[in-house]
Formats: sequence, C-alpha cells, structure tokens
Amino acid sequence: MNSPIRVLVVDDSALMRKLIPQILENDKCIQVAGTAMDGSFGLKKILELKPQVVTLDLEMPGMSGIDTLKEIIRRHHLPVIVVSSHSTQGASITLQALGLGAFDFVAKPQDVFARMPEIAEELIAKIKAAAESNGVRINTPPKELRRTDKSPLASQTAPTRVVAIGISTGGPNALQYMLAQLPADFPGTLVIVQHMPDGFTEMFARRLDETCALQVKEAQSGDLLLAGRALICPGNRHMKVKRLPLGDVAVLNDEERVNGHRPSADVLFRSLAAEFGPRGMALLMTGMGDDGAEGMGAVKAAGGMTIAQSKDSCVVFGMPKAAIDRGYAARVVTLEVLANTLQAQCAPDRGRGQTRPEGDDSGKAAGAGD
Repeated sequence: MNSPIRVLVVDDSALMRKLIPQILENDKCIQVAGTAMDGSFGLKKILELKPQVVTLDLEMPGMSGIDTLKEIIRRHHLPVIVVSSHSTQGASITLQALGLGAFDFVAKPQDVFARMPEIAEELIAKIKAAAESNGVRINTPPKELRRTDKSPLASQTAPTRVVAIGISTGGPNALQYMLAQLPADFPGTLVIVQHMPDGFTEMFARRLDETCALQVKEAQSGDLLLAGRALICPGNRHMKVKRLPLGDVAVLNDEERVNGHRPSADVLFRSLAAEFGPRGMALLMTGMGDDGAEGMGAVKAAGGMTIAQSKDSCVVFGMPKAAIDRGYAARVVTLEVLANTLQAQCAPDRGRGQTRPEGDDSGKAAGAGD
C-alpha cells in the first residue's frame, strides 16, 4: 500500500485518545487522521477527514457507540474496529456490534495505561486487514432455513464425523449464518476455535445457541463429542479432541501460544488428525493470518476431509488462503453452501457412528479433567 492508512480514533477517554494514536503512529503504514471525543463529533470528523478505518469505543455518553456504528456503516460503509472493555457488559455490547457489521474488536487491558502497548500488534494488524478487506457482509439465512425451534440435545449418539473449524475475523457472523442452517439431528459434531479473548467466548456460544437448532456451548474438558452438538473453545485456552473408552471428548489445556494464538486452530487440527484420521474433517473459514494451515495438512495426510471457505465469501481470506496455497484444502466452498456441504460429508453412510454406552447421560466423560 503506497499511502498510509488513514485512521480516525473515536473515544470519550482523553487517555485513550492519546494512547491509541501513539501506538498506531509507530507503524509507518498508518496515519492517525484525527480523534473525536464522542459519536456525533466522530461522524462530523469522518466527513472532514475521510478516514479509511475507524476505531470506536462503544461505551460513550451522548450518542452511544452502537448508534454511532450504525450511522458509520449506513452513511459511509467504513470498516470499524471496536475497542471494547473487558467486562461482561463489554462482551455483550461487542458481540452486538459485530452482529451489526463491525469489522473486528480488540479488548482493552484492565490496566490500560501500563498494558495498552501489549495490544499494539493486534490493533495494527486488524487495521491493516480492515483497510484491505471488502467489508463485512451481514449474511441472513433465508427464512425457510432459519431454525428457531430450540429443543434439548436430540440424542446422546456418537457423531458420524468430527468437524473441527478454525475461524477468526468475520467469524461471529459467518458461524451464525452457517450453524443456523444445520438441523438439530445433524449427524456430525462440531469443535470450533474462534480467535476471541477470554470472557467473550461464553457469551458468544450462548448467542449462537439461541439462534441455532444445534446445542452450542462453551467447551469444558470432558465434554462429549455428540451428534448435534457444537463446542466453542474458551478464550485463552487450547482445545484438543481425544478418544476415550466412555466416549470421545474435548480436552482443554493452557499450553503456550501457537502462531501467536491461544486458542489455536493448528492445535485442534493436529489432535483431530492423530485421534480420528479419516473420520476427521477440518474447515478453515474467514480470518487473518495462517493459523490452522499446517494442522489442516496433518488432517489431509491422515485421510480426513479438508475444506476452505472461498475468497469471495470471506471477510478476510488469510487463513483459508494459507491452506489453499499449500495444497492442503481438498475443497473450496462458499459460505452460502457450507452447511449443505457439512451435512453431505457427515451423512451416516460416510462415517462410522456408534451409540454412546448406556447409563452415561451426563454429557461429560469421566477421566478427562483439566
């Protein structure tokens, strides 16, 4: 990119209006065009300064961050990176913002003044990705495909296949779109690494559970891999899958970051390859970087199915592209048909499902603690 990326910083905190520009101006590819202390002023500054990317605090007096976001998207179609407080309320409003079309978010560290430089690399990378992206698309499943008839887990049956998903920027909307099209009796099981910090994934899983016929929950060590269930890896933990006598389970750990991430899709995919071989399926969806590419290669080498989301349907094509470029993706599929693809690949005649042992109805296997 020849000219620097022009960024507008909108935040009611004078400290943040000082710290964020200091962080960004360390990168020669970014130019802070200006700052604004509230949403109304921010909208005026957009007209005046013509930024390419906006960073936005959501908790502001006067015009709320959510209302500001709506206006930025409606009037200017600019990518917005939310700077979110690390709290339950902050997580809720951040997920709402992502659902409305925010490009991505960074979570403020609790000790803002001392630890803000720690998020510098993340914020800079997301600004660059936002400037190069085609923008966020809000995908709504056709009315006839939306499933709001929520019911308890349909069965306690082992899945035909274990589908591991790695996803990052653009993930919340893409996952909601895809999972909403899967029926409660989906024969596979889903284990999902969404790059998201601790404190956000539990609420994210609950929001998905409310909009999907599948049972969606934040994973705990020992959660059984059951047909019709989707497990979201908690932020700041890794997730692996493991075969045990009482049933196949998810196992969490706190090992070092991989590719700069915890959770990491590579960690999940490598365990899938080792434990499930041909019964495993790895899917890489929209996201920055190359996390999951080498793990997908391991799944392919073990005889499992490998799928990458297509470029035209990704917010950011980084993760799928890395796997495609290395020859690890057997299929490249648009977001619109991913749900149908998963159903076809997980059909009983393609896998070797088996019923769970009788008497174990806890949804959790013994012997798989943290």
